[in-house]
Amino acid sequence: MSVRVTNKIMVTIQVARDIKAPLEKVWDVVSDIDNEPRYWRGTKSIKNISKNGNVTEREVVIAFKESKCKETVVLEPKKSVKVNISQGPMKGSKTITIKSAGVNKTTVDVLWNIRLAGFMGVFTGMIKKHIKQGTQDALERIATAAAD
Repeated sequence: MSVRVTNKIMVTIQVARDIKAPLEKVWDVVSDIDNEPRYWRGTKSIKNISKNGNVTEREVVIAFKESKCKETVVLEPKKSVKVNISQGPMKGSKTITIKSAGVNKTTVDVLWNIRLAGFMGVFTGMIKKHIKQGTQDALERIATAAAD
């Protein structure tokens, strides 16, 4: 007898923060996707598979059981970083949007829309809380880097 756990629930997490730095400086940090592990601690390593203009295909190792995810990242200069997660323990998207909020102030909005694979679906509430906290922590590190 086999038991198969499927999770049809899409998890949405949204975190926004104002950063005391000009949009250009914030963009320089959030668009530096090769250094993502510096800010997003859930990302352990990145291996770029291909780059074509503003589109990067990559393999990412995440903190959860050192799992691998396949991602496509699209940079929309000085507006957004869109990450489509197509393979791994979670599938869906993470979109980082930035916009000027005045002189020397930028609003950063992070929106996750993900579906957890297999048995991870059982822990949806706990994982959602963990991702939200990790996003808040990442935005704090991004704010510090952009202010330098």
